[in-house]
Amino acid sequence: MAEPLLAPAAAAHSLEHNDELLITGEAVALDVRPASFILRAAGGIIDVLVSLWLLVLLILLLPLWEGHGDADPDLATALMLSSLVFCIVVVPTGLETLMHGRSLGKLVIGARVVRDDGGAASFRHAFIRALTGVLEIYLTFGGLAIIVALLNAKSKRLGDLLAGTFSQHERVPRLVSNALPVPPPLLGWAQIADVAKLPDRLSRRIAQFLAQAPRMTPDARARHAWQLMSEAAPYVAPLTAAPPEVMLTGIAALRRDREFQALQLERARLERLAPVLAGLPHGFPER
Repeated sequence: MAEPLLAPAAAAHSLEHNDELLITGEAVALDVRPASFILRAAGGIIDVLVSLWLLVLLILLLPLWEGHGDADPDLATALMLSSLVFCIVVVPTGLETLMHGRSLGKLVIGARVVRDDGGAASFRHAFIRALTGVLEIYLTFGGLAIIVALLNAKSKRLGDLLAGTFSQHERVPRLVSNALPVPPPLLGWAQIADVAKLPDRLSRRIAQFLAQAPRMTPDARARHAWQLMSEAAPYVAPLTAAPPEVMLTGIAALRRDREFQALQLERARLERLAPVLAGLPHGFPER
């Protein structure tokens, strides 16, 4: 059966309790997808390996910085600590700031660090996350970050909780078109059929049914098709003896094609009128 439409209050209530929807100050719902724990772990491992590789490279270059001969132990210790801070704090902070919430690991997994309200993270957020990462990632070998991430819905680590951020998954699956052509038995009917009076809400329900029909059981599929066809029959002329699902496919395809043709005609008319609408009257020179 068709899903009942939510009342405005119920819809607002469902939006407020959906973890993947953010309500901005202008009461606009943003559909965001927090990165999963597995993706965050993979991105974090990549970032840690890059930082460790850079640290090893700097350690190998320390003899060149110290110069030839006997090196001062205090200078060697200072250079070692500076290299460590540079690799695990300065570099992650700089990368996330310059790349607007991204790092090398996040580029690989397709994620970006954003504020809890969906806004862009700044230098302050990146610095807090990097500084906290020294404790939760390096000093505890990632154990603290794993425990904290498993205890919240958005897989936040301790640095995200302190900075007020989370990792947003930006890569979305490619949309697969569910558009079906007019069935061959209805090609002749499509030349004379009138479906303009079909309500938009009912048209959307038909399109949703056709998209979900392959995943439905045969009995539910036939029952749902019959019910929708019964609701659409008063708005379609002429009716044929085709099966309900075939008829619904023809109705959806015909309505889609005619709306597309109407939009194409409207665009063509606007393009023809563009010189008149954008031009100056009476040949007034453009300055």
